[in-house]
Amino acid sequence: MRADGRQDVSSRDRAAQVRASRGRRTSVVAAVALAAVAGLVAGGCSAGGVPTLAAPSDSASPAAAPSGAVSSGAAPAGLAGAAGGAAAVTPLEPLPADVPPALTPYYAQRLGWTPCDDGFECTTFRVPLDYDRPADGDLTLAAVRAPAVPAGAGDTPAPAPGERLGSLLLNPGGPGGSAVEYVEGVARTYDAGVRARYDLVGLDPRGVGRSSPVTCLDGERMDAYTAVDITPDDQAEVDALVTAAKEFAEGCRQRSGDRLGHLSTVEAARDLDVLRALLGDERLHYVGKSYGTFLGATYAGLFPGRTGRMVLDGAMDPSLDSLTGNRTQAGGFETAWAAFARDCAAREDCPLGRTEQQAGERLSALFAEVDAHPLTTTDGARRLSEAQATTGVIQAMYADFLWPRLRTALADAAAGDGTGLLRLSDDYYGREVDGSYPNLMFANMAVNCLDLPAPFAGPDDAARAVPDFERTSPRFGRDMAWMALTCTYWPVRPTGTPHTVRAAGAAPIVVVGTTRDPATPYAWAQALAGQLESGRLLTYDGDGHTAYGRHDTCLDGAVNRFLLGGEPPENGKTCGR
Repeated sequence: MRADGRQDVSSRDRAAQVRASRGRRTSVVAAVALAAVAGLVAGGCSAGGVPTLAAPSDSASPAAAPSGAVSSGAAPAGLAGAAGGAAAVTPLEPLPADVPPALTPYYAQRLGWTPCDDGFECTTFRVPLDYDRPADGDLTLAAVRAPAVPAGAGDTPAPAPGERLGSLLLNPGGPGGSAVEYVEGVARTYDAGVRARYDLVGLDPRGVGRSSPVTCLDGERMDAYTAVDITPDDQAEVDALVTAAKEFAEGCRQRSGDRLGHLSTVEAARDLDVLRALLGDERLHYVGKSYGTFLGATYAGLFPGRTGRMVLDGAMDPSLDSLTGNRTQAGGFETAWAAFARDCAAREDCPLGRTEQQAGERLSALFAEVDAHPLTTTDGARRLSEAQATTGVIQAMYADFLWPRLRTALADAAAGDGTGLLRLSDDYYGREVDGSYPNLMFANMAVNCLDLPAPFAGPDDAARAVPDFERTSPRFGRDMAWMALTCTYWPVRPTGTPHTVRAAGAAPIVVVGTTRDPATPYAWAQALAGQLESGRLLTYDGDGHTAYGRHDTCLDGAVNRFLLGGEPPENGKTCGR
């Protein structure tokens, strides 16, 4: 989702990735929920161009690439409209049905699966760095699969009889979330019938995880980046924020080189088609969450005739420009905050008062106090900055099971201890206990800054946008306006623009939206389902980011019946409370 560094992975899925990572790394990776838009923390999920937001009504002209910038060339095939101009909503056109001769060697590879990671199978394969110029070199992508579990095997209940359906590709979002780690975390929790009839497959998209990953800053510089003030009060703080954005972008240029120009969602969707063919499947069956919905919808738009049973959960609206998207997402977090505040106010241990209004006032006062006097923590010399405090609160909005932890962290912060909020912020970024960071945020920024033009040409534009953002979100609007600067200084020109996805001729596509989703507002699911010729909207009335897999019998049942039998739920069906 975004160009600012925010991610889009549901909290349940994030926890699954954490479990999967234990034993293989010195610390855990918390998959971030970067909603494919550009906008939250100073180095987090949104720093410049949200890849899934907003209508073209108030987009800004992108800044020119810095001198010495890597050139990304023309827009990837399939995306109508020129890159780098004013945002215009254009249709995503399908690619030719026949594989071009120059790409035949990629589609003719043979996958060599080997045992890995405690019961899974791993493989790698090649894709062209540039699909329009395959002679320019290759990238190596990594995938994992959990082979289908025979009916009744082990402790697995025997599902309804049926033939094997092929592979089901899963993507947890981001951009930047590792689908490899995700599958290893959630495969054993999937419905027994789905597991019996599909191999569950995770492909780390180009630039992510194990697939030719991009990198930008070391752990020490990332610590500084996450702490920089994103609500500048004077010119010195504005200059510091701009310097941090430029340093991040330059670090990516130096450490990642030519890859930065070829990490778009269109190219990642073409990689999915190569893997589909190598898996031996005529159609791509797919479950994508958050940014994974943007990737899946892009695939459907490019390859409608090869689209199988597709579920897009926590949907993004590809017709939005980054400015509107960032602002809209700020409203989503405000809605989630209101739900948390109401719940907190009804509890004896709420540190924020007894009404929703009191809770908002006390949170704003806490942010102001931390801005003036960063809080000490138990993590050595690290202190909690206002940016990290905001990120910690935002992290807890992704799932209501994090609300008790947030109440405790806020109570501790009011008493002068910032450790709890710092831990939540670290979870958002995936910071390891040894101070290192995964490539999640680096890939997030790289994809988002390529997929859409930056929302602002410079800090003056950001300052002018603050009032509109604050009207949408009194709690988080100012932060999310300023957080969108990183893409302004990105060393590669964007290749994407806002567009619609019709996917004419595709099989039914189920679009899942949660009514109080903070990161991908419900209106985005409505918009995407309306764009798709075969879209079917499935609503979860509840809190948190994404819905499938929360053990809601109604919603999970509707999705599983679609995956197993191909019959989508009735358009407009609602589950949840």
